[in-house]
Amino acid sequence: MKKQSALTIAGAGLCVMALTLSACGGSGGSDSSANSTNGGSSDAVISFFNPEPTNPLIPGMTNEVGGGNPIDLMFSKLVRFDDKGKPVNEIAKQIKANEDNTQYTVTINDGWKFSDGTPVTAQSFTKAWSWAANIGNKPLASSFFANIKGYDDLQKEGTPGEAQLSGLKVIDDKTFTVDLSSPSSTFPIQVGYTAFAPLPESFYKDTKAFGEKPVTVGPYKFQSWEHNKSIKLVKDSTYKGGIKVKNGGVEFRSYTDPTAAYRDVQAGNLDVLDTLPASARKTFQTDNTVQAVNDPGSVIQMFTIPTYMKHFGQDQEGKLRRQAVSMSIDRASIIKKVLSGTAKEVHDFTAPVIPGYSTSIKGSDVLKYNPSKAKELWAEANKISPWGEGDTFKIAYNADGAHKEIYDAVTNSIKNALGIQAAGNPLPTFSEFRSNVQNGKFNDSAFRSGWQPDYPSPESYLSSNFSSSVSNGNTYRNPEFDALLNKAASAKSIDEANKIYQQSEEVLFRDLPAVPLYYQNSNGVAAKNIKGFSFTWKGTPAYYNISK
Repeated sequence: MKKQSALTIAGAGLCVMALTLSACGGSGGSDSSANSTNGGSSDAVISFFNPEPTNPLIPGMTNEVGGGNPIDLMFSKLVRFDDKGKPVNEIAKQIKANEDNTQYTVTINDGWKFSDGTPVTAQSFTKAWSWAANIGNKPLASSFFANIKGYDDLQKEGTPGEAQLSGLKVIDDKTFTVDLSSPSSTFPIQVGYTAFAPLPESFYKDTKAFGEKPVTVGPYKFQSWEHNKSIKLVKDSTYKGGIKVKNGGVEFRSYTDPTAAYRDVQAGNLDVLDTLPASARKTFQTDNTVQAVNDPGSVIQMFTIPTYMKHFGQDQEGKLRRQAVSMSIDRASIIKKVLSGTAKEVHDFTAPVIPGYSTSIKGSDVLKYNPSKAKELWAEANKISPWGEGDTFKIAYNADGAHKEIYDAVTNSIKNALGIQAAGNPLPTFSEFRSNVQNGKFNDSAFRSGWQPDYPSPESYLSSNFSSSVSNGNTYRNPEFDALLNKAASAKSIDEANKIYQQSEEVLFRDLPAVPLYYQNSNGVAAKNIKGFSFTWKGTPAYYNISK
C-alpha cells in the first residue's frame, strides 16, 4: 500500500485542499449521525458479526477488516472521518503546511490520555509511525509512510527496530513536524488512516503482549479477546473526541458460517450482521424478523491473478488470458440471480460513491460479457503457450464469508465461455485465507481480493492494491502505473488528480492484475430491538451510533 502519492479527497461538504485542517472542524465537533434522535444513549453492549483477526491488534500490523474494525474503534488518530467521509480534526488541533506542501507542522490537543492513564504526546505519534514504517519490525502497513523522509533508510535489511524516520521531528510535547519527500496537499487526510494511530510507551516494552491486550486511545477501550470467538470493547468514559457513543460497548463475534449469524439476528441473539449469507440475499429485505439495509457502498469485489501463476505472467500470453477470463464472466446475471440485487455492475477499479469514479475509462470494455471475444483471446494465448488438458483455473476464497455461491457462478461462467475446467478453491476461514495470501501460497490459484477503502479516495483503491510496493499478495509491478500515481501526487487540484487516476486505470485495464466483479452494496440486518442501524461511507456499520 504505497503512499507516495497525494490523496484525492471525497465527501460531501469537504473543506477541499485545506492546509490547516482545523478549518474543517475541531476535536470537539460531533458526527452528523451522532446528532440523530434514535432513542438516546444506552449502556447496552451491541454485538456484531466480524471475522477473527489475522494479526495482532496493532494499528501498523493489520490490513484486513477482522482486525481493522476493532482497532479503528479503539484508536483515535489526528483526524477522523464522519459517516459521509468528511474529515474533521480529532487529536489534532492543527495540521499546517508550508508554502509547497513538503513540510507539515502538527499541533495536538491537550488532555488526551491512553487507557493506562499516560498522556498522548507528539512522540506518541512519531515513534508509532517510525515503528510502523520500519522493515525491522515486519509491519504490514509500512508503505503508508513512504512519502516521509527517511523511509527508504528504514527499508534496509538489518535496520534496528527502534530506528526513527528522519523526517519526523518533535518540537515539544504537543508539536511535531513532518518532512515529506514529495509535495502532498492532502497529507492532513492521509493521517486519518488506521496505521497513523499513536501508541503508548508500554507498546515498545512488549509488542506481543500489547497485540493481545492493547492499551488504547479512542471512543472504546479493550476488554478481552477470546480467539475465534469474540473481541469485547467497552465505552471509554475518558475519550476526548467528537464521536458521541450511544452504547455501552461493542462485542465482535466470530462465526464460521454467516448463516448461523443470520439466524442469531432473527432470534435476537446477535444484534448486527453485515455479511449476508447466500440463503438470505433474496429475502432479507422482506424478512419481518429483522431490520434490513441495502444502500450503495464503497466496496469493490475482485479476484487477483498473481503474476507467478502459470500462463498468467505480465507477458502477452498473460494479458490475453486475463482479458479472456474477464470477458467470460456474466456479471449482470450473477448480480441478479446470485446476489439478488445487493450489488452494482462494475465499471472501474474504485466505486460509485467515490469522486473520480467513471463509467467510460478507456479499456473498460473488458468488463463486458462477451464469450465469443473471450474465446478468441483465449485461442490467441494458446498459440503462445497451450493450456493443458489437465489445467484448471481456480479462484480461492474464504468459506466463512458467504462466497461459495458467488464463485461457483463465476467459475461456471468462465468454464462455459472458454470451454476449460474452472472451479472455486475454498479455505475454511478468513484468517487462514488471508494468511495464505500474505505468504504467497496460492501458487496455482487466483484469489478473492475485495477492497474496502482506507479513506474516501481513488488513491486508496489504486495505490493500495496495485502500486509496486504493496504487501497484499499482489505481485503486479508496472513502472508506468507507478509514475502516474506519482504524477497525481503533484496535481494542483482534486479534479486534475482524478483525471490522472483515471489514466492509471487505463493501464490496469490493459494488464488486469485483478479482475473487477461488482460493487458491493452496504447491506446487512439488525435485530428488531436495535436503534440507529446504518452504514458509514466505508461500508462498515456506524458502531457507535447503534443502541438498544
